[in-house]
Amino acid sequence: MTEAEGEKKPARVVVADDQTVVREGIVMLLGLLPGIEVIGAAGDGEEAVRLVGELAPDVVLMDLRMPRCDGVEATRRIREQYPGTQVVVLTTYADDESLFPALRAGARGYLTKNAGGEEIVRAVESVLSGEAGLSPSVQRRLLERLSQAEPQPVAAPPAAPDGLTTRETEVLVLIAEGLSNQEIARRLHVSTATVKTHINNLFAKTGLKDRAQAVRYAYGKGLVRPPAG
Repeated sequence: MTEAEGEKKPARVVVADDQTVVREGIVMLLGLLPGIEVIGAAGDGEEAVRLVGELAPDVVLMDLRMPRCDGVEATRRIREQYPGTQVVVLTTYADDESLFPALRAGARGYLTKNAGGEEIVRAVESVLSGEAGLSPSVQRRLLERLSQAEPQPVAAPPAAPDGLTTRETEVLVLIAEGLSNQEIARRLHVSTATVKTHINNLFAKTGLKDRAQAVRYAYGKGLVRPPAG
């Protein structure tokens, strides 16, 4: 290591995990690692987003399955609102249902909780240098998936009305097409909990009460067109 490298400031990290014992254990472990300074800890995704806004950390170590706002949605919000903060997923799960939505949401790293301290440090350093911080097993799964045919992406919807985000408008269009929450989740490669969050947000913004009203609203705004014939 050069002298310049030795003078690097430690990476400022926020830990997000809903299990108190796990969260405190991760914080304790990180406190022993060189090059990392823990500046905050969150018990769910909402708190994680708030802490990022307040503390401007370099990296968030993000659990995925948390109440109120899951890790995928929290990652999406952080990357949209605070692009200077990188996200490394640190979760029990390495299945496709967890991995790919997290990466699409903007996570630059993905580790499972059996990762050792050195692996966590490498992942943090990698994402801060613009590289991906993926465990070897995740890299293999990602390469396998990329070698397979990917589904066609959802077409971009028209301009969003009433302050809806692009993703909320996508969800609204799929509701109007008759898809269930589970089907929408699969189509957009997100969790069902994330779909429910988008639906609650778009209902609040538009004043809609149920899916039937959402369908009429989508047609009325020209977001979808009646079938020909």
